[in-house]
Amino acid sequence: MVRGRICRLLVRDVRFPTSLGGHGSDAMHTDPDYSAAYVVLETDAEDGLKGYGLTFTLGKGTEVVVCAVNALAHHVLNKDLRDIVGDFRGFYRQLTSDGQLRWIGPEKGVVHLATAALLNAVWDLWAKQEGKPLWKLLVDMDPRTLLSCIDFRYITDVLTEEEAYEILQKGQVGKKEREGQMLMHGYPAYTTSCAWLGYSDDTLKQLCTEALKDGWTRFKVKVGADLQDDIRRCRLIRNMIGPEKTLMMDANQRWDVPEAVEWMSKLAEFKPLWIEEPTSPDDILGHAAISEALVPLGIGVATGEQCHNRVIFKQLLQAKALQFLQIDSCRLGSVNENLSVLLMAKKFEIPVCPHAGGVGLCELVQHLIIFDFISISASLKNRMCEYVNHLHEHFRYPVVIKKASYMPPKDAGYSTEMKEESVKKHQYPHGEVWKKLLAAQEN
Repeated sequence: MVRGRICRLLVRDVRFPTSLGGHGSDAMHTDPDYSAAYVVLETDAEDGLKGYGLTFTLGKGTEVVVCAVNALAHHVLNKDLRDIVGDFRGFYRQLTSDGQLRWIGPEKGVVHLATAALLNAVWDLWAKQEGKPLWKLLVDMDPRTLLSCIDFRYITDVLTEEEAYEILQKGQVGKKEREGQMLMHGYPAYTTSCAWLGYSDDTLKQLCTEALKDGWTRFKVKVGADLQDDIRRCRLIRNMIGPEKTLMMDANQRWDVPEAVEWMSKLAEFKPLWIEEPTSPDDILGHAAISEALVPLGIGVATGEQCHNRVIFKQLLQAKALQFLQIDSCRLGSVNENLSVLLMAKKFEIPVCPHAGGVGLCELVQHLIIFDFISISASLKNRMCEYVNHLHEHFRYPVVIKKASYMPPKDAGYSTEMKEESVKKHQYPHGEVWKKLLAAQEN
């Protein structure tokens, strides 16, 4: 039973100094501090439940997202949760179509990140009130109700609401069996934790050895800064994991289009399944050109973690610019917009392999991909979800990985809630961790 008027909204700047260990480092982001604009929604309902939401950032600039959340807060405060979810499409559009704020978007950048944080908190609250983990809330939802959460504006030339309804109707067949399969075996994952660009060869070897012992069979390596270094590191990893295991590569937008093709032709000997973000995330035709050029080498193109919105995803699919589509739980406009992309990917029969890692991205996106398998794609072929083993200890309901698979969360909500002690310690700039670090920098 959905209830309660949203009477309080709190947003905090939470940062973890991951740059100190080179965690998360890649060719374009050499010193990331994994961070989040962290939102808490409170209602006047007697149940005392709160909604927690976040969007992921890399340190500096988190304060800008916090400002944007506060700028959007008036759309959420004093709204009845029943009214929000009763017309979720309308509420989504109200947030993304604010007549003044959309000018600094629209549906992209800081304003969209803030929208995601707010909506993630709303979904968490809704799932908690229903007493279900978010994936289960979605799986159990009537198809028409689910579609009423999606804004189809700008994508009806590719996917109409009726087509989306047909996809969901087809997905009803075998749904119970697939849910049972997920509960027993989980959703297959791959690891990015072994091969950040800032790691030494010794660290890389050690982490690869440990991952192999833990049963990992799919590995991703960061590339793009130096070709000779990439060749050496890719050779090292391929030799360690053997020829039968899956290797992916990620350039994090480093190259021009011709450079991407040339560079990957040199790395093709290591048999990567895909090259991720080979060029600017906005360059749809560039991705299409790279995709076409890499076909003879048997290398696919993956992208999406910095894809602004459903419209860009629509065009990537139309242009045959990717072979693997990567949704992100905090870059797009929360669950609402991700649902539209999952449905478009199904229509084009392109496998979805979500981006995760960061702060809480694994916790959130597992719900979306488990729902996708049960209710939309009905397939695990060429599908896997990214896993990074950083910062899960700061969450109340951290991911559970067994045999290199995500086990479906059992707790009600969107797994977004952080431990209050962790938030206080890492709040920027006055939390204990940052007070010490900033004082040390001054000295």
